[in-house]
Amino acid sequence: MSPSSTADLPVAPLRQDAGVIGLVGLAHLTSHFCQLLLAPLFPWLKDAFNASYIELGFLMTVFFVVSCGVQAASGFLVDKYGPRPILFGGLALLATAAFGFAASPSYGSMAFFAVVAGVGNGVFHPVDYTLLNRKVSAQRLGHAYSMHGLTGSLGWALAPAVVVPLAIAFSWRVALAVAGGFVVIVFLLAWFNRSTLELAPAPKAAASSHGREDGSFDFLRIPAVWMCLTFFLLYAVALSVVQAFAPEAARQMHGVPVAMAAACLTIYMVCAAGGILLGGFLVADPQRCERIVALGFGAAAIVALSVALVPMPALLVPVMFGAMGFASGIAGPSRDMIVKKSTPAHAIGRVYGVVYSGLDIGQAIAPLVFGALMDRGNWQGVWLGLVVVQVAMIGTAVNVRKARRTVLAAA
Repeated sequence: MSPSSTADLPVAPLRQDAGVIGLVGLAHLTSHFCQLLLAPLFPWLKDAFNASYIELGFLMTVFFVVSCGVQAASGFLVDKYGPRPILFGGLALLATAAFGFAASPSYGSMAFFAVVAGVGNGVFHPVDYTLLNRKVSAQRLGHAYSMHGLTGSLGWALAPAVVVPLAIAFSWRVALAVAGGFVVIVFLLAWFNRSTLELAPAPKAAASSHGREDGSFDFLRIPAVWMCLTFFLLYAVALSVVQAFAPEAARQMHGVPVAMAAACLTIYMVCAAGGILLGGFLVADPQRCERIVALGFGAAAIVALSVALVPMPALLVPVMFGAMGFASGIAGPSRDMIVKKSTPAHAIGRVYGVVYSGLDIGQAIAPLVFGALMDRGNWQGVWLGLVVVQVAMIGTAVNVRKARRTVLAAA
């Protein structure tokens, strides 16, 4: 769709669009908040269950593997029944899991509720993007994607800020119970504003050139869908490296003090949030989204390469994290627009479910590859690997555009 045709589309009242964006953003924040409930509490859980860090890490693996499968499958339910009931189910399961974690008497019980949490977490991207793409005015969609990404980052930042102080002041069980109460509050807010989330099931597919209606799995024949899945897998790998390994690797290479290295991730996330806000304005013209992605991750790759190869004072390292976060954040809304442009109107939930399952796959793969580099003390290899992944993301985004153009030309 060209910018001129976008400008001709009817615009819903700002209050209506803001209500949808706000509720979807709050749900997305809750999803990311629950993703980081357990990891900050590992020191307490290790003592409580006499578990190793490998066993505790396995809880996160269970969570993301289950979430991956559910995310791919839940898109079909969203398209068939509409997003609202699926959203309520996801929030209810996350609340159940948080209270279950808080009351767990054993490691096995924690693993069971990790499965419950994974099922609940898996519904959010198909639900969120179906609501945004079908209910928000096209002229405000870039800002909707921007707020969606921003609330996700805030959810990640909020989880440790809530559970760690509560665990220190009271106990890890109290911290998780409070987290469950927060999810219940979000559920109630969504329930009382359910009219804002009302949306009919996806429209049926138009008949193909052969005179038959597209099947439920026909979207899997679209090459751009698989390109988008690959892009999000790579994106998750890069994010996991930054979150888990890059600060420590930079500390070892450049003599960064421990406290300063710990602040690097916070600086990255804050600057990424600023980049996301700017990216919402830049993607107002959907035709340039691939170029914005290429420029954003290209700049991030240059920064990462500098950290890997250029000697620098310790004080400069947090600045480099901030620059890398800002550049990556700018690309965020355009990243989501790329998927929208590759998605048939009748299969929004299914496409987003499959594509965003790449996030869970990437988060499951990254610790295995980059954790091995860390164990060997290959700090530079961690950063060079991050550069390779970021460059690969640019190539994948360009190939999405080529695949989409090939389909249009054939049509």
